[in-house]
Amino acid sequence: MAGRLQMYGLAHCSTCQKAQAELQAAGWQVEFRDVSKAPLDGDEWQRMIADFGEKLVNRASLTWRGMSDEERAGTPLQMLSAKPSLMKRPAIVQGDQRLLGWTANVKRALGVAA
Repeated sequence: MAGRLQMYGLAHCSTCQKAQAELQAAGWQVEFRDVSKAPLDGDEWQRMIADFGEKLVNRASLTWRGMSDEERAGTPLQMLSAKPSLMKRPAIVQGDQRLLGWTANVKRALGVAA
């Protein structure tokens, strides 16, 4: 089932590193984009928000906890554009599939041992 997919996240994120290693071991070609080093532009964020919805904003993250109430009141586009590390990771795009996080369900959807 392996093929090619795009993964968005942070290079220093241990979950992203684990996901990338497990996907490659399962035969996937992973095109990884570190959203802090290669920021998404407004249109790219809008597509990601359209694909993943509000779940793209990780409200359990250290970044979220460090934000002011004023910052938290922004739209997902405003928050993610200002603080890319706020993104739930990894975000995976493979064909018509849009997968968020590295859970057993995401692994199953990509044919990776859970």
